[in-house]
Amino acid sequence: MVLAWPGASLFAAGVLFGLYLLVSGMLQLVTAFGTHAATSLRVMAFISGALSILLGLFCFRGAMQSILLLALWIGIGWLFRGITQTLAAASDPTVPARGWQIFLGIVSFLAGVVLIVSPFKSVAVLTLVGGCWLLAVGISEIVMALRLRSGAKHIPRAL
Repeated sequence: MVLAWPGASLFAAGVLFGLYLLVSGMLQLVTAFGTHAATSLRVMAFISGALSILLGLFCFRGAMQSILLLALWIGIGWLFRGITQTLAAASDPTVPARGWQIFLGIVSFLAGVVLIVSPFKSVAVLTLVGGCWLLAVGISEIVMALRLRSGAKHIPRAL
C-alpha cells in the first residue's frame, strides 16, 4: 500500500505520529505526577511530556506540519545514532566488525543530515524505500514460512 499510495501513506504516518506523541506525552505527565522518583527526574518527565503533547498537537494542524516533524524526528534520531555508533566503535578496538560499525555510523549520520536539510524530498524517498523494504521483508517471510512448513512435514512426531 505504501508503494501504491505514497502520499496517503505519508499522511497516515503523520497522523499516527501525532497520536503517538499525544499518548506518549500524556503517559509522561502521569509518570511525572505519579512516581516517587527524584524531583529532577519528575521535572524532566513533565517537560518531556508537555513538549510531546505540544508537538503532537502541532502534527494535527496540517499534513505538511506532521510530515515535516516526522522527517525532522527521524533525521535527528539518525544523526545522534550515527554519532554514537561511530564514536563507540572508534573508541573501542575490540568491537566486532569495527570497520562496518564505523561505516554504518557515518552513513546514519549523513542520512540524518539529509533528512534535516531537505525533509520533504527526503521523507518522500524514504517512503518509497520503506515500501520496497516492506515488500521484500513480506516476500522473504512468506518464503521462510513455506520452507518451515515443508520441513515440519518431514519431522517424525513423538507419541
